[in-house]
Amino acid sequence: MSTIEITQDNFESTINDNEIILLDFWADWCGPCKQFAPVFEQAAEANPDIVFGKIDTEAQQQLAGLFAISSIPTLVAFRQGIVVFAQPGALAAPQLEQVITAVKGLDMDEVRAELAKQEAAASAETDGADGAAPDSIPADPGVDK
Repeated sequence: MSTIEITQDNFESTINDNEIILLDFWADWCGPCKQFAPVFEQAAEANPDIVFGKIDTEAQQQLAGLFAISSIPTLVAFRQGIVVFAQPGALAAPQLEQVITAVKGLDMDEVRAELAKQEAAASAETDGADGAAPDSIPADPGVDK
């Protein structure tokens, strides 16, 4: 499967309707993005069970803002609708494969339990201010940097 373009219009359905999604935040003027593009495309071809989406940060500024993208390329991985990895920088093929393997190997019950713990701790810290827990991104799933 090749990569697909992710926009504001198809973002939510893509995340909700697929088990694993890898998103590449990029821009046409970005040299490292152009270097990473063929690595991402090759991984998409090799992993047809995963959705590989590309988000043009110039055309999709609202999505880039939602993820507070400040450096590109940035890779974000979702599993069962949960962000399980987010890291800026162009990865080499072996590093990307390591991310894919780690994301596939996650115990999602464990991830959800950890998120619940973090949200409970954050709620306790707010001392009932508004009861809302800040958004959190779990630690990366064991990728060598």
